[in-house]
Amino acid sequence: MSTAMNFGTKSFKARAPDKGSFPLDHFGECKAFKEMFMKCLSENNFDNSRCRLQSKDYLECRMEKQLMAKEPLEKLGFKDLMDPPPSPENRGFCERAALPKHGRTTAEARKAGWL
Repeated sequence: MSTAMNFGTKSFKARAPDKGSFPLDHFGECKAFKEMFMKCLSENNFDNSRCRLQSKDYLECRMEKQLMAKEPLEKLGFKDLMDPPPSPENRGFCERAALPKHGRTTAEARKAGWL
């Protein structure tokens, strides 16, 4: 037979996934964040501009769990949601407060005994 099949002549070259594609969360590591984001969307008539905090939290979770490449949040469009660096006069106060990322107000934090 003169037409032998040579499987080794062409080699497969792996390439990085396209930007924006990332593995599925098979183990549900960020499911709670996804659920909060989806609930926010449904409550706000799917206006994603009203759910930016939930979106940011979800993407942070995915980056922490290595379900997507780590990117600076500024590059992902969340520069306006970033915490500003503490001023020198408030630096000690900010470190002592150690408020959780739940978006609590100062009054709620005082009532809970965090301040």
